[in-house]
Amino acid sequence: MTQPPDPTRPTVPPPPKHPPRHPHEMDFAPRRIHLARHQRGMDATAVGRLVLHLPHMLGSLLVVLLCSLLLGGLWFVLVAAWLLSGALVFHRPTEAVLARRLLGLRHPSPWERARLEPVWREVTARAGVDGRAYQLWVEDSQDLNAVAAAGHIVGVTSYALHQIPSGQLAAVLAHELGHHTGGHAWSSLLGFWYSVPGRVALRACRLVLSGLLRATGTLARFGCLFLLVPLAALLVLASLAYATLTSLYGLPLLLPVLPYLLAAVGRRAELRADQHAAALGFAPMLAEVLWLTAPAEQPAPPPYGAAGWAPGGPHPGFPHPGAAPAGTFGHQPVGARPTDRRGELARLLDTHPDHFTRLHHLQPYLEPGR
Repeated sequence: MTQPPDPTRPTVPPPPKHPPRHPHEMDFAPRRIHLARHQRGMDATAVGRLVLHLPHMLGSLLVVLLCSLLLGGLWFVLVAAWLLSGALVFHRPTEAVLARRLLGLRHPSPWERARLEPVWREVTARAGVDGRAYQLWVEDSQDLNAVAAAGHIVGVTSYALHQIPSGQLAAVLAHELGHHTGGHAWSSLLGFWYSVPGRVALRACRLVLSGLLRATGTLARFGCLFLLVPLAALLVLASLAYATLTSLYGLPLLLPVLPYLLAAVGRRAELRADQHAAALGFAPMLAEVLWLTAPAEQPAPPPYGAAGWAPGGPHPGFPHPGAAPAGTFGHQPVGARPTDRRGELARLLDTHPDHFTRLHHLQPYLEPGR
């Protein structure tokens, strides 16, 4: 016979219920890795970036040649040193300095390494890449972001490491691996490095020209005689500019449009890195990350576990083709897009596509059966 409950005895609270496991939380067990024959390459965007840096590179070479004349018979030493300095992109100690000093990265803690390494091992195993060839770094930041730089740097923010499921972290890392395997990371840094002398010289010429123009306006008040010095300097600069244009076959004339072309190539490289991650099976995770990082004006998708979503099924934010317009990312209603108040030329300088474009290109990988 069961006794009635004693009202004087304290009731034992029920055991706490564990929150439902996020569907993108994945367990990555060690497995056999089949390495691909070619683990690195140069896609069209990497080649295009180097080609677009060519005018700056040739200008830099001209600047280095002019500076090397100060060394007399040893002029070739400076030129050779500058040409060989590009190999530092793949020099591990130099990469470490670049990661710490310029990118603000640090080595992961033991706990962070235990979190990162199984995910990175799974990503590189799916890609057929030796993950030990790369070095993992962490950036202390509250943004959901990652970076691929130089020849072997792969960095993630502390927020991405601590706050998102392992499947989404794998998608972010797979995206950055796509930048490395496609040659985007090293070609971008190499093009920038070899263009530094030309950019510095161009900025110095602009400053000198601006100063001469101001001096011309000031000296014009005192008579024509005082204008001879700045006008002579302007004539010298014009002669140098003409000599540069003729010796470089007019390539410096492309400088005003190069930023727009480089930005277009950068946007294409981002889409290729997205496709790399999607081809490895991380398309749903990457799409969720893009939603999480979408601008504030765009409403977020329904949370996992909400009505209309079941584990294993499509997320309401990414419905099947033929459903509501929200699933066809190329046909979003105008009112649903974030408001961008910048001009058209300013938007053309963006190095990343907007989230809607990236989601639209991921749509084929989100279809059933992929």
